[in-house]
Amino acid sequence: MVKLSNIPNLLTGYRFAVIIPLLLFLRPGATEDVSLTAFILFVSAALTDLADGYVARKFQVESVLGKLMDPLADKILVTVALVMLIPMGRVPAWVCFMIISREMIITGLRSVAAASGTVIAASRMGKYKSATQLTALSILIFPASLFPLYGLHQLGTAILYLALFLTVWSGIQYFHRFRRVYLEE
Repeated sequence: MVKLSNIPNLLTGYRFAVIIPLLLFLRPGATEDVSLTAFILFVSAALTDLADGYVARKFQVESVLGKLMDPLADKILVTVALVMLIPMGRVPAWVCFMIISREMIITGLRSVAAASGTVIAASRMGKYKSATQLTALSILIFPASLFPLYGLHQLGTAILYLALFLTVWSGIQYFHRFRRVYLEE
């Protein structure tokens, strides 16, 4: 029997488990079935991001492992989707670079702060950034040939540019909080 305290970590673990199949299924020239499978895997993994945090907070079963692995799983999931969508022509490489760079910089700043015992919590803007990234990528992964709605991927691209703006803006906010909390103490 699974203990309630393990559920958030199992949900985070699911995101890690999805990475390799997503790499295999999310590729140029994939059949509609394979593309649909990639979409379902990505969306299910994205939804676990909401679920694990909700369960951990609601039932007060947050863990050190979860606090470390949850953001890492999110970053790897987003990175895999971004990188795999480049050769499909759905994500410009420079957008991918900007988003991944921000994530690496913020992870580095978090590591520096954590090493000194300081935790800088995720901001509301950071949560909006994540939700917008996951929404945009879900739309861009969806095989448009299955539901030929005109402009589906254009909508995903527009949301991705909004996600890019929020990514940069939340990164700037995080840097200012880091500077205020860590450097001015």
